[in-house]
Amino acid sequence: MSARPQLGEFLQTRRARLRPEDVGLRSGRDRRVSGLRREEVALLANVSVDYYIRLEQGRAGNPSTTVLTAVADALRLDQAERDHLRRLACSAPPAVPPKTAVRPQLKAMIDAMHDLPAIVVDRLSNVLTWNSAALEVVADFEGLAHRNLARLYFLDPGAREYYADWETVAEDAVALLRKASAEYADDTELAALVDELRTASPEFERFWTSQDVQSRSHCPKVLNHPVAGQLTFSLESLQLPGDDGQFVITYTPSDDTTKARLATVLDRDYSPLRES
Repeated sequence: MSARPQLGEFLQTRRARLRPEDVGLRSGRDRRVSGLRREEVALLANVSVDYYIRLEQGRAGNPSTTVLTAVADALRLDQAERDHLRRLACSAPPAVPPKTAVRPQLKAMIDAMHDLPAIVVDRLSNVLTWNSAALEVVADFEGLAHRNLARLYFLDPGAREYYADWETVAEDAVALLRKASAEYADDTELAALVDELRTASPEFERFWTSQDVQSRSHCPKVLNHPVAGQLTFSLESLQLPGDDGQFVITYTPSDDTTKARLATVLDRDYSPLRES
Protein backbone atom coordinates (compact mmCIF):
# COMPACT_ATOMS: atom_id res chain seq x y z
CA MET A 1 0.00 0.00 0.00
CA SER A 2 1.86 3.09 -1.21
CA ALA A 3 0.64 6.65 -1.13
CA ARG A 4 1.17 7.47 -4.81
CA PRO A 5 -1.38 4.99 -6.28
CA GLN A 6 -3.83 6.18 -3.64
CA LEU A 7 -3.21 9.76 -4.81
CA GLY A 8 -4.52 8.97 -8.29
CA GLU A 9 -7.52 7.07 -6.94
CA PHE A 10 -8.35 9.92 -4.58
CA LEU A 11 -8.14 12.61 -7.27
CA GLN A 12 -10.23 10.55 -9.67
CA THR A 13 -13.04 10.11 -7.16
CA ARG A 14 -12.99 13.80 -6.24
CA ARG A 15 -13.34 14.99 -9.85
CA ALA A 16 -15.94 12.30 -10.57
CA ARG A 17 -18.30 13.80 -7.99
CA LEU A 18 -18.26 17.26 -9.61
CA ARG A 19 -20.26 18.34 -12.64
CA PRO A 20 -18.93 21.01 -15.02
CA GLU A 21 -21.73 23.37 -14.01
CA ASP A 22 -20.63 23.00 -10.37
CA VAL A 23 -17.40 24.82 -11.22
CA GLY A 24 -18.70 27.27 -13.81
CA LEU A 25 -17.96 25.22 -16.95
CA ARG A 26 -20.28 24.20 -19.78
CA SER A 27 -20.94 20.48 -20.01
CA GLY A 28 -21.54 20.15 -23.76
CA ARG A 29 -23.83 17.71 -25.53
CA ASP A 30 -21.28 15.01 -26.41
CA ARG A 31 -20.14 14.45 -22.87
CA ARG A 32 -19.78 10.76 -21.94
CA VAL A 33 -18.92 11.16 -18.26
CA SER A 34 -20.70 13.17 -15.60
CA GLY A 35 -17.60 14.15 -13.65
CA LEU A 36 -14.85 16.58 -14.55
CA ARG A 37 -12.28 15.63 -17.16
CA ARG A 38 -8.58 15.84 -16.38
CA GLU A 39 -8.14 18.76 -18.75
CA GLU A 40 -10.92 20.64 -16.98
CA VAL A 41 -9.25 20.21 -13.59
CA ALA A 42 -5.96 21.32 -15.14
CA LEU A 43 -7.65 24.43 -16.52
CA LEU A 44 -9.21 25.30 -13.19
CA ALA A 45 -5.94 24.71 -11.33
CA ASN A 46 -3.90 26.65 -13.91
CA VAL A 47 -1.51 23.75 -14.57
CA SER A 48 -0.78 21.95 -17.82
CA VAL A 49 -2.87 18.94 -18.77
CA ASP A 50 0.30 16.84 -18.98
CA TYR A 51 1.32 17.83 -15.47
CA TYR A 52 -2.10 17.03 -14.02
CA ILE A 53 -2.11 13.62 -15.73
CA ARG A 54 1.33 12.91 -14.24
CA LEU A 55 0.02 14.03 -10.85
CA GLU A 56 -2.85 11.54 -10.99
CA GLN A 57 -0.40 8.86 -12.09
CA GLY A 58 1.95 9.63 -9.19
CA ARG A 59 4.72 10.78 -11.55
CA ALA A 60 4.77 14.50 -10.75
CA GLY A 61 7.66 14.38 -8.33
CA ASN A 62 7.11 16.58 -5.30
CA PRO A 63 4.24 18.96 -6.10
CA SER A 64 4.53 22.33 -4.44
CA THR A 65 2.12 23.60 -1.82
CA THR A 66 0.92 26.16 -4.37
CA VAL A 67 0.05 23.47 -6.91
CA LEU A 68 -1.69 21.27 -4.33
CA THR A 69 -3.71 24.24 -3.11
CA ALA A 70 -4.73 25.08 -6.67
CA VAL A 71 -5.81 21.49 -7.35
CA ALA A 72 -7.70 21.38 -4.04
CA ASP A 73 -9.48 24.61 -4.93
CA ALA A 74 -10.37 23.27 -8.38
CA LEU A 75 -11.83 20.09 -6.89
CA ARG A 76 -13.67 21.95 -4.11
CA LEU A 77 -11.95 19.94 -1.37
CA ASP A 78 -12.78 20.56 2.26
CA GLN A 79 -10.08 20.85 4.93
CA ALA A 80 -9.95 17.13 5.76
CA GLU A 81 -9.58 16.29 2.07
CA ARG A 82 -6.88 18.95 1.60
CA ASP A 83 -4.88 17.46 4.46
CA HIS A 84 -5.31 14.00 2.94
CA LEU A 85 -4.16 15.23 -0.47
CA ARG A 86 -1.03 16.73 1.06
CA ARG A 87 -0.20 13.51 2.88
CA LEU A 88 -0.70 11.43 -0.26
CA ALA A 89 1.52 13.73 -2.33
CA CYS A 90 4.35 13.63 0.20
CA SER A 91 7.24 11.61 -1.26
CA ALA A 92 8.65 10.56 2.11
CA PRO A 93 5.93 9.45 4.56
CA PRO A 94 6.97 9.29 8.20
CA ALA A 95 8.16 6.05 9.73
CA VAL A 96 5.55 3.78 11.25
CA PRO A 97 5.30 4.55 14.99
CA PRO A 98 6.57 1.77 17.23
CA LYS A 99 4.08 -0.26 19.19
CA THR A 100 3.96 1.01 22.74
CA ALA A 101 2.00 -0.06 25.76
CA VAL A 102 -0.60 2.21 27.32
CA ARG A 103 1.00 4.30 30.05
CA PRO A 104 0.00 3.16 33.56
CA GLN A 105 -1.15 6.70 34.36
CA LEU A 106 -3.48 6.68 31.35
CA LYS A 107 -4.86 3.27 32.30
CA ALA A 108 -5.48 4.52 35.84
CA MET A 109 -7.29 7.57 34.48
CA ILE A 110 -9.83 5.63 32.41
CA ASP A 111 -10.28 3.06 35.19
CA ALA A 112 -11.26 5.94 37.46
CA MET A 113 -14.14 6.77 35.08
CA HIS A 114 -16.43 4.21 36.75
CA ASP A 115 -19.65 5.48 35.13
CA LEU A 116 -18.16 6.61 31.82
CA PRO A 117 -17.27 3.98 29.19
CA ALA A 118 -13.75 4.68 27.91
CA ILE A 119 -11.22 2.88 25.71
CA VAL A 120 -7.77 3.57 24.28
CA VAL A 121 -7.15 2.71 20.63
CA ASP A 122 -4.22 3.03 18.24
CA ARG A 123 -4.09 4.39 14.69
CA LEU A 124 -5.38 1.04 13.32
CA SER A 125 -8.38 1.06 15.71
CA ASN A 126 -6.86 -1.72 17.80
CA VAL A 127 -8.33 -1.47 21.30
CA LEU A 128 -5.35 -1.33 23.65
CA THR A 129 -7.18 -1.03 26.96
CA TRP A 130 -10.63 -0.29 28.39
CA ASN A 131 -12.45 0.29 31.65
CA SER A 132 -15.17 -1.81 33.24
CA ALA A 133 -17.98 0.41 31.91
CA ALA A 134 -16.76 -0.12 28.35
CA LEU A 135 -17.00 -3.88 28.83
CA GLU A 136 -20.68 -3.53 29.62
CA VAL A 137 -21.54 -0.97 26.93
CA VAL A 138 -19.07 -1.12 24.02
CA ALA A 139 -17.95 -4.77 23.72
CA ASP A 140 -16.63 -7.73 25.67
CA PHE A 141 -13.02 -6.98 24.81
CA GLU A 142 -11.77 -9.56 27.27
CA GLY A 143 -13.57 -12.28 25.31
CA LEU A 144 -12.70 -11.12 21.80
CA ALA A 145 -9.91 -12.82 19.87
CA HIS A 146 -9.35 -9.68 17.76
CA ARG A 147 -9.72 -6.42 19.66
CA ASN A 148 -10.12 -4.11 16.71
CA LEU A 149 -13.03 -1.70 16.21
CA ALA A 150 -13.02 -1.98 12.40
CA ARG A 151 -13.27 -5.78 12.62
CA LEU A 152 -16.00 -5.41 15.24
CA TYR A 153 -18.09 -3.06 13.10
CA PHE A 154 -17.76 -4.98 9.83
CA LEU A 155 -17.35 -8.62 10.87
CA ASP A 156 -19.39 -9.01 14.08
CA PRO A 157 -22.87 -10.23 13.05
CA GLY A 158 -24.53 -8.20 15.80
CA ALA A 159 -22.90 -4.86 15.07
CA ARG A 160 -25.49 -3.59 12.56
CA GLU A 161 -28.30 -4.07 15.03
CA TYR A 162 -26.37 -2.82 18.05
CA TYR A 163 -25.23 0.46 16.48
CA ALA A 164 -28.32 2.41 15.47
CA ASP A 165 -26.15 4.68 13.31
CA TRP A 166 -24.08 1.84 11.88
CA GLU A 167 -23.43 3.57 8.53
CA THR A 168 -21.82 6.56 10.27
CA VAL A 169 -19.89 4.34 12.67
CA ALA A 170 -18.57 2.23 9.80
CA GLU A 171 -17.74 5.25 7.66
CA ASP A 172 -15.73 6.81 10.50
CA ALA A 173 -13.80 3.58 11.04
CA VAL A 174 -12.82 3.45 7.38
CA ALA A 175 -11.89 7.13 7.38
CA LEU A 176 -9.48 6.50 10.27
CA LEU A 177 -7.79 3.69 8.35
CA ARG A 178 -7.74 5.78 5.17
CA LYS A 179 -5.99 8.59 7.04
CA ALA A 180 -3.46 6.16 8.50
CA SER A 181 -2.78 4.67 5.07
CA ALA A 182 -1.75 8.09 3.77
CA GLU A 183 0.34 8.95 6.81
CA TYR A 184 2.13 5.60 6.98
CA ALA A 185 2.17 4.20 3.46
CA ASP A 186 4.67 1.45 4.37
CA ASP A 187 2.69 0.07 7.30
CA THR A 188 2.45 -3.66 6.56
CA GLU A 189 0.09 -4.32 9.49
CA LEU A 190 -2.31 -1.68 8.17
CA ALA A 191 -2.11 -3.11 4.64
CA ALA A 192 -2.92 -6.59 5.94
CA LEU A 193 -5.91 -5.30 7.94
CA VAL A 194 -7.32 -3.39 4.97
CA ASP A 195 -6.86 -6.40 2.65
CA GLU A 196 -8.61 -8.65 5.17
CA LEU A 197 -11.59 -6.34 5.53
CA ARG A 198 -11.88 -5.64 1.80
CA THR A 199 -12.03 -9.38 1.17
CA ALA A 200 -14.38 -10.24 4.03
CA SER A 201 -16.82 -7.33 3.89
CA PRO A 202 -18.51 -5.88 0.79
CA GLU A 203 -19.57 -2.92 2.91
CA PHE A 204 -15.98 -2.16 3.86
CA GLU A 205 -14.97 -2.42 0.21
CA ARG A 206 -17.71 0.05 -0.71
CA PHE A 207 -16.57 2.59 1.88
CA TRP A 208 -12.88 2.07 1.06
CA THR A 209 -13.22 2.60 -2.67
CA SER A 210 -15.25 5.77 -2.12
CA GLN A 211 -12.01 7.42 -0.90
CA ASP A 212 -13.89 9.53 1.66
CA VAL A 213 -11.65 10.84 4.42
CA GLN A 214 -14.02 12.69 6.71
CA SER A 215 -13.60 11.69 10.33
CA ARG A 216 -15.30 13.02 13.42
CA SER A 217 -13.53 13.66 16.71
CA HIS A 218 -16.91 14.06 18.40
CA CYS A 219 -20.36 12.87 17.43
CA PRO A 220 -23.55 11.34 18.86
CA LYS A 221 -23.57 7.57 19.28
CA VAL A 222 -26.80 5.59 19.65
CA LEU A 223 -26.59 2.02 20.93
CA ASN A 224 -29.41 -0.50 21.06
CA HIS A 225 -28.43 -2.24 24.27
CA PRO A 226 -30.33 -5.54 24.66
CA VAL A 227 -30.79 -5.05 28.40
CA ALA A 228 -30.90 -1.28 28.96
CA GLY A 229 -32.62 -0.36 25.70
CA GLN A 230 -31.54 2.56 23.55
CA LEU A 231 -28.58 4.51 24.93
CA THR A 232 -27.56 7.86 23.47
CA PHE A 233 -23.99 9.00 24.05
CA SER A 234 -21.77 11.86 23.02
CA LEU A 235 -18.56 10.30 21.76
CA GLU A 236 -15.28 12.19 22.16
CA SER A 237 -12.06 11.01 20.49
CA LEU A 238 -8.93 12.65 21.87
CA GLN A 239 -5.53 12.07 20.29
CA LEU A 240 -2.65 11.79 22.73
CA PRO A 241 0.46 13.71 21.60
CA GLY A 242 3.60 11.75 22.39
CA ASP A 243 1.82 8.42 22.74
CA ASP A 244 2.54 7.04 19.25
CA GLY A 245 -0.86 7.49 17.64
CA GLN A 246 -3.02 6.49 20.60
CA PHE A 247 -6.51 7.93 21.16
CA VAL A 248 -8.81 8.02 24.16
CA ILE A 249 -12.47 7.50 23.24
CA THR A 250 -15.12 8.29 25.85
CA TYR A 251 -18.90 7.76 25.81
CA THR A 252 -20.78 10.43 27.80
CA PRO A 253 -24.54 9.95 28.35
CA SER A 254 -26.46 12.58 26.39
CA ASP A 255 -29.65 12.63 28.46
CA ASP A 256 -31.06 11.67 31.82
CA THR A 257 -32.75 8.57 30.42
CA THR A 258 -29.42 7.22 29.21
CA LYS A 259 -27.79 8.09 32.54
CA ALA A 260 -30.43 6.10 34.41
CA ARG A 261 -30.30 3.14 32.02
CA LEU A 262 -26.50 3.13 32.07
CA ALA A 263 -26.48 3.08 35.88
CA THR A 264 -28.75 0.04 35.73
CA VAL A 265 -26.73 -1.92 33.21
CA LEU A 266 -23.43 -1.23 34.99
CA ASP A 267 -24.83 -3.17 37.95
CA ARG A 268 -25.36 -6.22 35.69
CA ASP A 269 -22.84 -8.87 34.67
CA TYR A 270 -23.65 -8.50 30.99
CA SER A 271 -21.82 -7.49 27.80
CA PRO A 272 -23.68 -6.49 24.60
CA LEU A 273 -21.37 -7.83 21.90
CA ARG A 274 -19.56 -11.12 22.24
CA GLU A 275 -17.59 -12.92 19.58
CA SER A 276 -19.60 -15.65 17.95
